[in-house]
Amino acid sequence: MKKFAMFAFNGDPMCFIHVLINALELNEKGHDVALVIEGSSVRLTSLLSDGAGLEDFKAAKPEMYKMISGAFVQVKDAGLISCVCRACATQLGAVEAVEAAGLPFCAELKGHPSMARYITEGYEILTF
Repeated sequence: MKKFAMFAFNGDPMCFIHVLINALELNEKGHDVALVIEGSSVRLTSLLSDGAGLEDFKAAKPEMYKMISGAFVQVKDAGLISCVCRACATQLGAVEAVEAAGLPFCAELKGHPSMARYITEGYEILTF
């Protein structure tokens, strides 16, 4: 089987759901998946952990919110989240939400996760 490091940069919930469902599918098919939450997607940790943030999306699209947050919990429970970017979480005010969700930070590349580390570990990089 293959190893995939999925770097999610886009903070649009409609885009992020694709990262989540693909991570789940790859994992179910026996692949090694490492999801890295980067860029504006770090703000979603609060929304998807039923915390504050992006209330307009939750109110406007409750069914979509339920689907995305459910997939997020499945990905988290499966241990597929490798880390969250510390620099982006700091800049976007998401540090507390990431900590409350119990997710680890990465910061080895000037405060950001290092793609080179994942490549060295044999992962194919997928960006979203």
